[in-house]
Amino acid sequence: MIPSGYQPDLGSHAGRGSATGTRRSDHVSRKNIHEIPTEPVNAGSGTIRQVLIGPDEGPNFSMRRFVMAPGGGMPKHTNTVEHEQYVLGGAARIGIGDDVFEVAEGDVVFIPAGVPHWYESLGPDEFSFLCVVPNQPDEIRIVDSE
Repeated sequence: MIPSGYQPDLGSHAGRGSATGTRRSDHVSRKNIHEIPTEPVNAGSGTIRQVLIGPDEGPNFSMRRFVMAPGGGMPKHTNTVEHEQYVLGGAARIGIGDDVFEVAEGDVVFIPAGVPHWYESLGPDEFSFLCVVPNQPDEIRIVDSE
């Protein structure tokens, strides 16, 4: 419970990311997901991607939305950047390193940089998730299945 009269110290965050802030560009962005183009993920099957917030808008992180058709997915691969993911809907099996997880709406996933991972949409609905990555150079490598 927050005590009565509590005043948070906002001094260390003043101006960051606000409409009048100076840490990043001085514009605020608002878009509707239906206005943002999609592109196929060529290495995947039945998978599309949208860049919701790119490096031109967010100086530190990009936010992407992935949608996989039932039975679709992405092969085992690595990235040189970490991934923070939030499942919006549907269900999938995700392999991360030596672990395999079944995930669904409301689940949160962290994939460390360099760790092999893959996705398989379980259906019957589309599997969709948000993926946040740092705005750093990313090298994607497909990992041979053994």
